[in-house]
Amino acid sequence: MSADSRPTILVVDDTKDNLIVIGGILEGEFRVRVANSGERALKVASSEPRPELILLDIMMPGMDGYQTLEKLRAAPATRDIPVIFVTALDADEDEAGGLHLGAVDYVTKPIRPAILLARVRTQLELKAARDLLANQNEILEARVARRTREVELIKDITLHALATLAEKRDNETGNHLVRTRSYIELLMEDLSSHPEFAEQLTPVRRRLIAKAAPLHDIGKVGIPDRILLKPGRLTPDEFEIMKTHAETGAMALTEAIDRVLAERNRLEVQEEERYSLAFLETAREIAGGHHEKWDGSGYPHHLAGDAIPLSARLMALADVFDALICKRHYKEAFSLEQTLNIIREGRGRHFDPRIVDVFLLRIDDFANIALKHADHP
Repeated sequence: MSADSRPTILVVDDTKDNLIVIGGILEGEFRVRVANSGERALKVASSEPRPELILLDIMMPGMDGYQTLEKLRAAPATRDIPVIFVTALDADEDEAGGLHLGAVDYVTKPIRPAILLARVRTQLELKAARDLLANQNEILEARVARRTREVELIKDITLHALATLAEKRDNETGNHLVRTRSYIELLMEDLSSHPEFAEQLTPVRRRLIAKAAPLHDIGKVGIPDRILLKPGRLTPDEFEIMKTHAETGAMALTEAIDRVLAERNRLEVQEEERYSLAFLETAREIAGGHHEKWDGSGYPHHLAGDAIPLSARLMALADVFDALICKRHYKEAFSLEQTLNIIREGRGRHFDPRIVDVFLLRIDDFANIALKHADHP
């Protein structure tokens, strides 16, 4: 075995003769580093080549072995190095005290070479096993994390494709989904520091709302083409049918939630299942509530004020802004000034006034998003 491949042992003792004796026992099989004080041991243990095991005397002037071990355990670079106490103290309380502080073994002087070598080999084998297990756990955790990211990406792509399909039926492009999600992310960015919204807009909740936003019109898959694609104004009866898309979307997502809940009753609940359930519940809030109005005059349930889920209130403003500022098959695009006037008029009536106030502060950013992701140049 070459010198470079031998395990490194740090021997700490304030007596030179002891360093020589212990070094002589170990040097044929191990690479030996020495330190004649606790202070020096801390420096050596933190430098290269780092020891894989430390043999530590207890009775030393200045920093004794107990104090040295405490400092070794407190430092991230040395806390995992196993320590064997080597000392003339042999009382039971001395051994118990050392082990309590974190020593892995206790060897008494005078040193018996065979015993010392056996203890050293045993602890090095245990350390190698622990290191291997830790490395395997890190590899496994990395694989799980990578697989989780892949699954999450597939889910995101699938959901976006499903939401885009609903938009295509309405002669819209996927850019509407990109724009409305971006508007909502802007609003949440500012509202998350608002005292009335901070608890509702945690980072996890913001991520859920942003991911669920594209499903807001999923219920349009149930609207007949003759109504959905009509180029002109809808009749009152046709509009009543159009309005059912909110309830249709909410009901479809409710069925998905019920399926998850049924699975939860049958299987042990996993963190991913909890996240999926929270996502579906958020999507249902948005799909079912984004046409509710602050004053209670919206649909389908005539909810008012804070009874409307925050996610739906955010989508209400984002969806109306986008519908006004962009060209649709049934209308031309409104100017930014016209759009702002309509939203100002809807403050406290159609929209949560606090959300409108944040929107008005970020109007340049909203306009830039609309321009960047425009359907028609």
